[in-house]
Amino acid sequence: MVSHKVKPANLPNPVGTWLWLLGLASLTGVVAGLSAAALDWSLEKGIDAVIGRVAPLDVGEIFAFHPLVLILPAVGGLASALIVMWLCPTFTRQGANAMIRAFHRQRGELELRGPTVKAAASVVVISCGGSAGPESPIAALGAAIGSLCGKLFHVSPAQRRVLLIAGCASGIGAIFHCPLGGALFAISVLYSEPDYETDAIMPSLVASVMGHSTFMALLGQDKFLVRGCASLLFRSPLELVLFLALGVVCGLTAIFFGLSFRFVRWVKGVGRLPRWLWPAVGGLATGGLACFLPQVMDARYDFVRAIMDGSVFAGGAAHSWWWWTALFGALVLVKCMATACTIGSGGAGGALGPALAIGGFAGAALGAICEALVPGMFPEPLRQALIPVGMGGVLAASMRVPLAAIVMIVEMTGSYGLIVPIMLVCVTAYLIGRRWGLLDEQVPSSVESPIHTADVVVRLLESSRIGELVEVDGSPVVPPDTHLNQLVQQLKPGQQPAFMVVRDRRLLGVITVPDLAHVLCNSQLNRVVIAHDIMNEQTHALTPDRSLYDALEVFRNSQRAVLPVVSREPPHYFLGAVSRRTIFDTLVERIHSMKEIALGEHKGLLAIEEEARLDHLLMAVTNGHGPQVKRLMVPLEVLGKSIHESQFRSRYGLQIVAVEQPDGVIQSPPDLYVPLESSQRLLVISA
Repeated sequence: MVSHKVKPANLPNPVGTWLWLLGLASLTGVVAGLSAAALDWSLEKGIDAVIGRVAPLDVGEIFAFHPLVLILPAVGGLASALIVMWLCPTFTRQGANAMIRAFHRQRGELELRGPTVKAAASVVVISCGGSAGPESPIAALGAAIGSLCGKLFHVSPAQRRVLLIAGCASGIGAIFHCPLGGALFAISVLYSEPDYETDAIMPSLVASVMGHSTFMALLGQDKFLVRGCASLLFRSPLELVLFLALGVVCGLTAIFFGLSFRFVRWVKGVGRLPRWLWPAVGGLATGGLACFLPQVMDARYDFVRAIMDGSVFAGGAAHSWWWWTALFGALVLVKCMATACTIGSGGAGGALGPALAIGGFAGAALGAICEALVPGMFPEPLRQALIPVGMGGVLAASMRVPLAAIVMIVEMTGSYGLIVPIMLVCVTAYLIGRRWGLLDEQVPSSVESPIHTADVVVRLLESSRIGELVEVDGSPVVPPDTHLNQLVQQLKPGQQPAFMVVRDRRLLGVITVPDLAHVLCNSQLNRVVIAHDIMNEQTHALTPDRSLYDALEVFRNSQRAVLPVVSREPPHYFLGAVSRRTIFDTLVERIHSMKEIALGEHKGLLAIEEEARLDHLLMAVTNGHGPQVKRLMVPLEVLGKSIHESQFRSRYGLQIVAVEQPDGVIQSPPDLYVPLESSQRLLVISA
């Protein structure tokens, strides 16, 4: 929800607010795009310089033991842990989790230092062969840039949260080459159920476009993550059976992925090693797995591309499809475990990129087993289509972003002809595996988010305008030459007015009771001082187009109970006044109207409504103290008799203050002459 605290004064509300916010989102996008380009360039150089010289990642080689393959991930994990411990020891959360927590629980505040250090540490981890991706670090770094932008320009917490999301969108959109998908990812990754932060849609789109454009300007034109997908097409409804099976496979894979993370974190929780040593242990485990399958260290999707273009099969022509099924299936499981060891142990990096690779392996495994079972029945283009579609399925389930995953995969791979199976697989995988998602800071929906607690009230205030509540006779209007004694004569007992000093329909100033207090003690000034002498020229005037939410902020800052209203266009003619009490009464009236509609639509809420009335009644009777109020059944000896006839007070020493009817309606005061029934309940206090 966007509040309107900072905006250019010369632009009308809410246009000025939106232009201002979109401008800040553009700035955030450019800086985040620069950061994404720097991170991507560093990774290219780092991977080529370290693990790229050791491990053959783009061929089907297995059991390629090499001492450096075993040791390098442990060295990278240890180095990253020491970097984080020395430079930012308090920042312990990974990537998207840090951004999500900042959004829900930290008023959109995410310090730049922590994500920057983590992003740098992730370069070390990935360059040394750790099974991690740079996407989550750049998501947190972009979010921190948005938060910093909001802090520098002194925006409200609501606007800072919007910029936080916009920064995440620009980082993801830039490094994945998916501006629309990045925006959808950022507004949906906050929640585990299909819910979206709608107020951040427009800023996220703008920021993502700017981040993607900046990234391309520095590192060249757009390129697909996996090439060769643009020519693939969905050709027959019968193919949906195979893709439905792929959705189930991706959902189960996401469950195993999540369980792997939980197991590593459990081991870490029961262990007694220092925190900085765990990433080295996790790196060593990753290195051990990489000695079996070195492809798990591939952070650039080289092996997925080799499967897609068929080059991986050229080097292993003697192998059967059952062998390839076993290889791709093993890659799915081992990549899940290696990623959990790298990141779950505390190593810097993200799981978003590995989730894509795992999905590609899962699609390739299903294609291989189909060819092994029924040779020639599934053509090569269909088996190839399983790879990008599988990437989307695991991404949708593990990150709980089905809609964003659909768009991201289409943009990243160019597989527009596969939109139908991608939709089917992403939804199926999400429904199966969403419980085991990797982001533990997600909340189910906006209803459970702490920041949306007052959404209904704030939206009511934002949707109403001051012009609807202007009171022409709300406050006394006096000319500037009015003497002090004349002002005093207009004071009414118990009233704290604000005199509006007006000449030729133009507001000159406001006189409040505190303004009068310092001159009233001197009776000799009564005939000398005029309104112009004591008026406050800081009128804090409102315009008719301002929302009630804006107005309450002005009331709070001005410490006044009544504010003047002037026309928006010069010469700003005086139109009347609005009191804080009027805004409150309007809000109560509209909430009451909404409550009546809700009770009409949802009959079950009537029970809560009656209980609430009962609570108010009991509070009114006892005033929070005194005798205890009880709810009793009607005694047998007074059934069929009225309260008056049964002499209830004298017989039982109890005073009936209300009668609760069978349908929950509270009758107070009770009718003394209506017979009591067994289905009723009596609310009594000691007489």
